Amino acid sequence: MTWKLPALAEMETAASLIYRSMPPTPQYNWPLLDQVAGTEVWVKHENHTPVGAFKIRGGIVYMDALLRESPKVKGVVGATRGNHGQSMGFAARLAGIPAVVVVPDGNSPEKNAAMQALAVELIVAGHDFQEACECADQIAGERGLHRLPSLDPLLVRGVATYCLEFLRGAPALDTVYVPVGMGSGICGMLAARNALGLKTKIVGVVSTGAPAYKLSFDAGRAIEHPVTTLLADGLACRSPNEDALRAIIAGVDHIVAVSDAEVAAAMRALFTTTHNAAEGAGAASLAALLTERVRMRGKRAGVILCGGNVDAEVFARVLAGGDQ
Repeated sequence: MTWKLPALAEMETAASLIYRSMPPTPQYNWPLLDQVAGTEVWVKHENHTPVGAFKIRGGIVYMDALLRESPKVKGVVGATRGNHGQSMGFAARLAGIPAVVVVPDGNSPEKNAAMQALAVELIVAGHDFQEACECADQIAGERGLHRLPSLDPLLVRGVATYCLEFLRGAPALDTVYVPVGMGSGICGMLAARNALGLKTKIVGVVSTGAPAYKLSFDAGRAIEHPVTTLLADGLACRSPNEDALRAIIAGVDHIVAVSDAEVAAAMRALFTTTHNAAEGAGAASLAALLTERVRMRGKRAGVILCGGNVDAEVFARVLAGGDQ
């Protein structure tokens, strides 16, 4: 199935819906962070949403459309490493329907607890996200539940609202660094940039331990790759989505791969300069900017702190100088 990036009117309608449940998130320039990066940096704080991550926006928009199309839906089921699951739980609770979320073995205990606090039925199955997806497919068939996708035009439409806020709220940005998991965030940024007619460069960020999108972008075709990252689990994509990849190839300037050690350094930098906690994926865009600090000197950069849901034990090790 081929889908198009959302138009401006679609994103603005989505924003109106989302703002019934949460306010826009802020974008701030932090002078201490400028010193670390060697240039002017604006941070989009998606760690300030009610679930601590940007995914909530897509969940609200998707669930609203689902209930209008299928008002008698029995419930929903999906797979996640955490933030998408919290989005599902938040939106399902708003809608008054049950949600089942499948997570792989070894998933973040604190993300699991956050999902359960939203009345999600949590099931642990599989060694990685792909196997969790296969389990979710099976449950959908057995229980007659709606299978929530990990990437969908409606999810992109919702997520794109943070991109509109950022590009409208910050001064003109030369480059925005966007973390890439399944692709909704970077597709949303492409949609917002294009709809506003801006020349802002968009740079994707992946983990060296999950390089599928970078390999695919460089090759011009989808390439699968095993996932080994331990810290940036929000970037743990093994197989690129064809529609997202098509949009990324068409509109992204380039893609940077960052190591867990570089992500950990960025997590420390964000905490010491802004006192914001970032999960691995949430710090990845700053990590990429820091690797390109020479290229970006004298330019205005944007980074997406897409989530702050890091386990306390992991964060303590990172702040102490570890990388996982």
